[in-house]
Amino acid sequence: MLHLRVITPAGTTEDVVRLIEGTIGTAHLCVLPGAARDPAGDVVMCDVAREAGDDLLSELQRLELDVSGSIAVENIDLSLSKRAEKAEEEAPGEAADAVLWEHLTEATHEESTLSVTYLAFLTLATMIAACGVVLDNAILIVGAMAVGPEFGPLAGICTAAVQRRPRLALRSVIALLVGFAVAMAVTVGFSVFMDAVGLFTEEQLKGDRPQTGFVYAPDWFSFVVAVLAGAAGTLSLTSAKSGALVGVAISVTTVPAAANAAVALSYGDTAQTWGSTEQLLLNLLGIVIAGTATLLAQKYFWAGQHRRLRRRARSRPAAGSAPS
Repeated sequence: MLHLRVITPAGTTEDVVRLIEGTIGTAHLCVLPGAARDPAGDVVMCDVAREAGDDLLSELQRLELDVSGSIAVENIDLSLSKRAEKAEEEAPGEAADAVLWEHLTEATHEESTLSVTYLAFLTLATMIAACGVVLDNAILIVGAMAVGPEFGPLAGICTAAVQRRPRLALRSVIALLVGFAVAMAVTVGFSVFMDAVGLFTEEQLKGDRPQTGFVYAPDWFSFVVAVLAGAAGTLSLTSAKSGALVGVAISVTTVPAAANAAVALSYGDTAQTWGSTEQLLLNLLGIVIAGTATLLAQKYFWAGQHRRLRRRARSRPAAGSAPS
């Protein structure tokens, strides 16, 4: 279940109440007249099944409450209520399958911001991966993949393509390009330093590396894994299964490929630099294609669910009407 708190001008309160009462899957409607001070107005609160949340949010936005008032949404971890159970049963579909598009847009907007923290995580992940490829240590590679934050901008690109948000797309592309450019440039300097102190050697990079040689040898398996991981990562975001993102992160060799390209560049090894760059671009492409396709499929599926929801709402007796 989701909890909605709406601040509405007094003149719009009745419209909001009627909208909530006419929405399948809502419960626990509360109206607090004059409770809001900034902005001034009434406070309307209710609980809504996640399956019906996106449709209700869209209708509230059509009333321009995001401009004249406020719409806040939060997850309910525990709700002991028979009415809440009934609301969830009435709403079509399953909560785990529901997509809150505004929440997804907001989440990807935040995750795709080019911030100092984002650059620090991506740079540290790339340097850890650099140690992994030189030492041929799979554990370091996995650790670097888990630390890397690059899936945020990739999800932002997918969301922007489906929701037609050019600003989000631009922000995500900038975060991705600048992030990897900075991380790889710092890692080149890191590699030079490690070579100077005798911890990295060119022989280690060019030697036999059975555990990490895949990061500069792209093939169709790389693309297939990237596509599968892109779909899984997108599903984890839309269904609020954020824990699955860790598994997605360690499935795709974006950060290790960037690290190998940086180390190889520091030694002038153009073959490994180009191979690693190909691996990086191939994986990024696979994730974007799969993520966009997954969101389009979910959008098409939930469009049908929303049509069913509206038909059921129109056929439901008005609140307070006597049964025949």
